[in-house]
Amino acid sequence: MYSADHPHYKWVALSNTTLGTLLATINASIVLISLPAIFKGVALDPLQPGNVSYLLWMLMGYMLATAVLVVTLGRLGDMYGRVKIYNAGFALFTVTSIVLALDPFTGGYGALWLIGWRVVQAVGGAMLMANSAAIITDAFDVRQRGMALGVNIVSALAGSFIGLVAGGVLAEWDWRSVFWVNIPLGVLGTVWAYRSLHDTGERRHARIDWWGNATFAVGLTAVLAAITYGIQPYGGHTMGWSNPWAVAGLAGGTVVLAAFVVIEKRVAEPMFPLALFRNAAFTSGNAASLLAAVARGGLQFMLIIWLQGIWLPLHGYSYESTPLWAGIYLLPMTIGFLLAGPLSGYLSDRFGARPFAAGGLLVMAASFLGLLLLPGDFSYPVFATLIFVNGLGGGLFSAPNTALVMSSVPAAMRGAASGMRATFMNAGQVLSIGVFFSLMVAGLADSLPGTLASGLSAQGVPAATAAQVAQLPPVGTLFAAFLGYNPIAELLGPQVLGALPPANAAALTGLAFFPRLIATPFHHGLVIVFWLAAAMAVIGALASLARNRPPVRTPAPRMAGPGGSHDAGTGDATAGAGVGAPAGRTGDSG
Repeated sequence: MYSADHPHYKWVALSNTTLGTLLATINASIVLISLPAIFKGVALDPLQPGNVSYLLWMLMGYMLATAVLVVTLGRLGDMYGRVKIYNAGFALFTVTSIVLALDPFTGGYGALWLIGWRVVQAVGGAMLMANSAAIITDAFDVRQRGMALGVNIVSALAGSFIGLVAGGVLAEWDWRSVFWVNIPLGVLGTVWAYRSLHDTGERRHARIDWWGNATFAVGLTAVLAAITYGIQPYGGHTMGWSNPWAVAGLAGGTVVLAAFVVIEKRVAEPMFPLALFRNAAFTSGNAASLLAAVARGGLQFMLIIWLQGIWLPLHGYSYESTPLWAGIYLLPMTIGFLLAGPLSGYLSDRFGARPFAAGGLLVMAASFLGLLLLPGDFSYPVFATLIFVNGLGGGLFSAPNTALVMSSVPAAMRGAASGMRATFMNAGQVLSIGVFFSLMVAGLADSLPGTLASGLSAQGVPAATAAQVAQLPPVGTLFAAFLGYNPIAELLGPQVLGALPPANAAALTGLAFFPRLIATPFHHGLVIVFWLAAAMAVIGALASLARNRPPVRTPAPRMAGPGGSHDAGTGDATAGAGVGAPAGRTGDSG
């Protein structure tokens, strides 16, 4: 165990916080890929209309809770000690992993148990994410900060992809193992953190901004929950944007967030220090992070659907095995992250962060453009190359972007800044689900019913039955593909299938019929998604190049002396510098 001033302490802080953020982000995506096994484990049919909500909240509850809480928990870290909040988060995360694995119920109650405790677990995850970057920034000087933050942030982002592989492997064995796997690492990390970490940062005692915390939590929860309801069918429509709950959530949440901004401008010790946004590096860095998170989140979901619902079945993989193989086939993206992230952090310390942050997003944009040119039944080497390039771009961007944001704030505000940065990232992931699923469902609604009706009729299904099946909400078809699930047998039922010739019935329920049926409509939506993701990446790259305005030099008054007039000197006045000058080269270089 090292003291805080020991030269090796910074590496202890880096390794423990990296483990913490890795666990927190793996846990978000490990459930994503394991949902088919989880739904089977709790005996819940994902294609029943009423069960779509369970599926969405299983996905989004964790992300929503972390998005809402990271700023508050980062602010509490500034006030009461970042290590204290971080350590408590590690312990809470570990305990809730045990509780999740012990789910005693089935059906809707089993799903609600998982959703509720996942939200509690997200509190622990938010404690870890909100304070890890601040602990690292405190421990490392500016010459190594970019490298250290690079290792940490890339572990967090790579964790979301590592979780896909781990979830696929574990779900093949037992769905409960998805939660059990957190426990030994969680216990190790908790004990290690309590024994080894020290608060070395500047602690700022202040009152808790209760009104700011409450309005931020209520407003953001309402908006993100409304997005969840907007994706679901409502009142005969393919989506629920006319649902009163969705409308009220968006409108009411926006009003509450506006009230939050007013409150934060007036309180003495705001939870969300809006003055930080006067700093161009802080503002542009967070804007770029939000855009990158939306683009990356959309990519992750679309690639899983593409692989599990279409490409893998067309290439002979059973639906039961598609989650595992989807995770394996996405490995090139993870490898790209792991290769580029620490390297870009090291290089940005030497050459400036902006070129790497902007260049990484441009590389991501190029990979999106390449992906939209692929056919539905693509060549895997080409696909692997493109997602590897996308991973490289994400790795190049993430570490320099984090260094830009964290080095642009005063030391006493690093916990709040770390939480604000994590809020933008997590909110971006939730927004990506709403934005890209809505675009995809809208695209499917135009072409899927006709394709489905004609495809079923061609196999001898009665026209009335084919038309009835074709009018089902496309979100059900989309989630079937997302879960690696062949819905044809359930949609038609044993009576319809039994009345068909055996060859036709076998074709309808085989591996190829459903994927070929949805491939063309899905690809139409995919093109729109990738165009939007590329545009977001380019805009984020431009935002990454923003700089603080240089100081404005004003001459001092001329003073007359015995020998005539002369200049007494020059003074510097900084206009619009805002809060928190950059803490070294990483903060505003390049």
